[in-house]
Amino acid sequence: MSYLIEMLLKYIEEVKSMEVFFAFVAISIIGLFAYGLQILAVRSSFRNKPVDKYLQQEGEINLAVKNLQPTDSFLPPISILKPLKGLDDNLFDNLVSFCTQDYPKYEIILSLQDYNDPAYKVAKKVKDKYPEKDISIIVEKCDIGLNPKVNNLIPAYRASNYDLILISDSNVMVGNDYLKETVKHMKDVEVGLVSNVIKGIGGSTIGSIFENLHLNSFVIGSVCFLDRFLKIPCVVGKSMLIRRQDLEAIGGFRAVKDYLAEDYIIGERIHKRNRKVILSNYAVHNVNEYWSFRKFLNRHTRWGKLRWRIGGIKYLSELLANPVFISLLPLFLWEMSFITIAFAFLVATLKVSGDFYLGRLIDNDFNPSIYLLSPFKDLIIGLIWFVPLFSKVVIWRGNKYVIGKDSLLSAYPQTGISSWGYKIFETIKAKIA
Repeated sequence: MSYLIEMLLKYIEEVKSMEVFFAFVAISIIGLFAYGLQILAVRSSFRNKPVDKYLQQEGEINLAVKNLQPTDSFLPPISILKPLKGLDDNLFDNLVSFCTQDYPKYEIILSLQDYNDPAYKVAKKVKDKYPEKDISIIVEKCDIGLNPKVNNLIPAYRASNYDLILISDSNVMVGNDYLKETVKHMKDVEVGLVSNVIKGIGGSTIGSIFENLHLNSFVIGSVCFLDRFLKIPCVVGKSMLIRRQDLEAIGGFRAVKDYLAEDYIIGERIHKRNRKVILSNYAVHNVNEYWSFRKFLNRHTRWGKLRWRIGGIKYLSELLANPVFISLLPLFLWEMSFITIAFAFLVATLKVSGDFYLGRLIDNDFNPSIYLLSPFKDLIIGLIWFVPLFSKVVIWRGNKYVIGKDSLLSAYPQTGISSWGYKIFETIKAKIA
């Protein structure tokens, strides 16, 4: 009798374990379905995309463009603001790509905090190479806010001359039809802001490869999904074209000087004024060539904290939409068996296939074998997801802050009880890492 009871209890325990496993299976399937919708959104967004191919010849950036749209007469002057800090990958060629625009009238304002920044020499070299272009270099120490990028933008904006303001990061490379393709949306007077989809290129280190895989799957998929299916604007600051009057109406850059996600806040406030926020399908190239693995971890830990503070409970959707990570959990929380290993392998294979297909959609030239690293990247992103739940401290450009609601920054406390709490937690976290 006792033997039968023991067998029955063992059977019940196994059934419960299987129920846990099937719960992970269900969540993984939901995640794969969500990823499928992201792929559809990208496909829809890129259906009528401009065709671009970058050719590198003797340090010059040329563009072979097919099927260009007829020249439009709507070509208003544009002020391009480029905040610079340090030597980003491919910085010189990135800046050069903005100097070779097929556009009648625009100015480029390169802004830095001090002359000792190594980016200054690169900026000077670009200006000397194109004396016929309207290029200004602004070097001004500005510490109005806690966001160092906004501190760079404020002096540049002050020196700008035109009504259309384009904000572009220094690690962005574009084709010579970029301004024409982006500005055409502004022909609609109800449009207040235009941002662009982002494509990661390069990758000579594992950190850069992981970054580009993430940009070309999760980031581009999420942005296109929110835009196409949910009609929710999701502005990423790599490329933002905005009317001066709309920027002034929300308080200018000073209004976002203490926010980590200044791009998101600008887009949100423009949208709340009932102005259209448009996502252009003209992809700007985010060049990531020599990232360290540590830089990849730091960036996505910071981004995770940002999204947790902005999205709140919605942040949970990012974990549920990571089917690779979810499918691996039974291996650690239940057991390593044929069925758990086979399911994790199946999910990883489907995700690799999806990432590869996305790469084809956006004309990525990655070696196909690179996509085999995608499941490892997703596993790391899944582990990073939990960090924001326990830490509010972010380090950005050598500065340490505490991040609050909607990514509002406050200075990291150096003294007092609060400082000890943060220091103890950061020390424990560092020891664990």
